[in-house]
Amino acid sequence: MNVLENPFPEKQIIVGARVVFPDSVEEGICVILEQGKISRIAKENPPPDDGDWIRIDANGAYLAPGFIDLHIHGSGEFIVDDGPDALRSLTKLLPSYGVTGFLPTVCPAKKADHIALVADLSEVQSAGTGILGFFIEGPFLALPGSLSVDPAQQADLEWVSELRQAASPYKAIFAASPDFPNIQSLLPAMTSGGIPAFITHTRADVADTLAAIEAGAVHATHFYDVFYSPHEKDPGVRPCGAVEAILSSPKTSVDFILDGEHVDPVAVKLALCCKGIDGVCLITDANRGAGSPPGKRYPFGDYEISFAYEGAPARLSDSHPSAPGGLAGSGLTMDQAVRNAIKMLDLELPQAVAMASSSPAKVLGLEQCKGKIKTGYDADLVLLDATSLKPVRTWVGGFEVYRRDL
Repeated sequence: MNVLENPFPEKQIIVGARVVFPDSVEEGICVILEQGKISRIAKENPPPDDGDWIRIDANGAYLAPGFIDLHIHGSGEFIVDDGPDALRSLTKLLPSYGVTGFLPTVCPAKKADHIALVADLSEVQSAGTGILGFFIEGPFLALPGSLSVDPAQQADLEWVSELRQAASPYKAIFAASPDFPNIQSLLPAMTSGGIPAFITHTRADVADTLAAIEAGAVHATHFYDVFYSPHEKDPGVRPCGAVEAILSSPKTSVDFILDGEHVDPVAVKLALCCKGIDGVCLITDANRGAGSPPGKRYPFGDYEISFAYEGAPARLSDSHPSAPGGLAGSGLTMDQAVRNAIKMLDLELPQAVAMASSSPAKVLGLEQCKGKIKTGYDADLVLLDATSLKPVRTWVGGFEVYRRDL
């Protein structure tokens, strides 16, 4: 939800854009916005029937559905775990990257602190990018990655229930490792109401992974990262595990951190062959400092992270005791991820945009109202410069929440 002075924005007509549809880019189209929705898409520029209208000339820029980031910890100077003020600041910053909806991601913490933080965050009203729920990345993880996870953590149904209550009115979307002890006792509570759980941080075998999928863990986040193969049983026989079970299941979708270092682009191409565009999403998994120039260090727990170049992975400082220089999220922004998809995957603009809009909308069950430029859909839009593909203007629910000075 957004903090608005008026219940609905003014009526708007966007003309002169190259409109990005799922399978094509079309010109000579006008897009009409009313009461926060796309009310009409016309081949020509019809005169308004009545009332006062705002006419917006896109001057040949690309008009695309707004981006949805399913997994993001922070960006700029802000990180979700710092609390409500940081989250509110993120909602103001993210429209500059074309993001119109996101899942603020919460790291593991002690039980009481974890629940209290989510409750505080749920009170935030967006000042720009829409909050579509909270991604709870831990504590029910078999492998820590760069997160601080208690190795003695046990399944705790009360914890799950209280986090869901704390997140209200938003959804709580849980990370779940199929090989976490007794995860099957938690998945029904995590996924009730049709909410997906996200598989991650795992060395699970095929059987455990398929059982988790059947229980509602139908999406895999930062796929290939902290997704280990099971231990080899027969020399020379590559064991199958979570990766193969997820790729082969018709019920699952996946997302990737497409910065060229977290995952080889060939793995993303493989997933596209298995899942198609609508089953593969782009995320950032961005940390504090994302989108900023290199040369500065940022706090990350008890240590620091830095970025070798703009859009590079976040890497732990050399003082880290167990993983000096290790990965700790990314420096990506969603618009950079889209540009990377075009360059690294040899995709056309509509396909790259879909991986950042309609595909994540489908993961969240929002495919009937978000992620496409279509009559009746929410007016969540981004205007991309025709040359650089960087955001020029962003709308959330028909309200312009970002405009770049040219």
